[in-house]
Amino acid sequence: MPTLPDTDSGLTFPILIGDIGGTNARFALLIDAFAEPKLFPIIPTTNYASIEEALQTSILDRTSVQPRSAIIAVAGPVKGDDIPLTNAGWVIKPRDMLTALSLEDVIIINDFEAQALAIAAIGEEGREQIGPGSVLDSASCAVLGPGTGLGVAGLVHAQHTWFPVPGEGGHVDVGPRSERDYQIWPFLEPIEGRISAEQLLCGRGITNIYRAVCESEGRDPALADPADVTTHALAGTDGLAVETVSLFSTYLGRVAGDMAMIFMARGGVFLAGGISQKILPALKKPEFRQAFEDKAPHSALLKTIPTFVVTHPTAALSGLAAYARTPSRFGVATEGRRWRT
Repeated sequence: MPTLPDTDSGLTFPILIGDIGGTNARFALLIDAFAEPKLFPIIPTTNYASIEEALQTSILDRTSVQPRSAIIAVAGPVKGDDIPLTNAGWVIKPRDMLTALSLEDVIIINDFEAQALAIAAIGEEGREQIGPGSVLDSASCAVLGPGTGLGVAGLVHAQHTWFPVPGEGGHVDVGPRSERDYQIWPFLEPIEGRISAEQLLCGRGITNIYRAVCESEGRDPALADPADVTTHALAGTDGLAVETVSLFSTYLGRVAGDMAMIFMARGGVFLAGGISQKILPALKKPEFRQAFEDKAPHSALLKTIPTFVVTHPTAALSGLAAYARTPSRFGVATEGRRWRT
């Protein structure tokens, strides 16, 4: 468990906070511990060669208030001085950020660590419940986010402190269970001999499932974009798209149930990210909760665990802001993840 010196950030305001995913980067500036974050326009990561270029041209050149510190959440494991994003081209180099952006202090954490922090920061107005179950106060939580990839994190409460637990849970193995699964599984392309959750439960995963459904029926895929698949599915205008989103909901329910058991998440399981918000009507149908609860011999336990879709538009930034304001509430380990001038 992190010790107090490892978890007390002591960052100097103004603080730049950022959430960098595989496709987009979101940033805000926190002037002091009492101010609301000043949000900046979303930055597509492919539009810039580096985070330094993106921040300088799109943010720092456009504000008179310059940050002295930064805490950035990135989509990938944080290890060493060069931090490549799992599903994007940027390599985050905190030492370069210190020099190029005139910062004094930089902390880099995992993006789903930030999503976990958000669970402790947002209220009921920032989430929508799916199905039964009640939150057990101060109990552990789990967060999953299908997006460019599949992010997974836990949030554990101990000694009056919330400890986010980052990881790469989106890369766990998944396998067929139902008769329909066995029909479409041969048409899914494995990576080094296996199918991981992320190959099904992300944007490209929607396309992967759709193509497998089409091929299993001897049909040519008519939709090439995951947004098209979900749009036709929700409108009911394409039967194969409808089945795709139904299967997506089922597989997401299975993995969410697995994470609920791993973390004993009686504080709730939270689905973050834009895909979960878009397909919320589909997730409210029986498939998601049925798959979530179908965990014999612990189905009765799973029925008591609530599930939510996070509807807060900038949840990760909200979590980072909460940590920046009151770091003592959160057990965020900074050893090996903090760089100073």
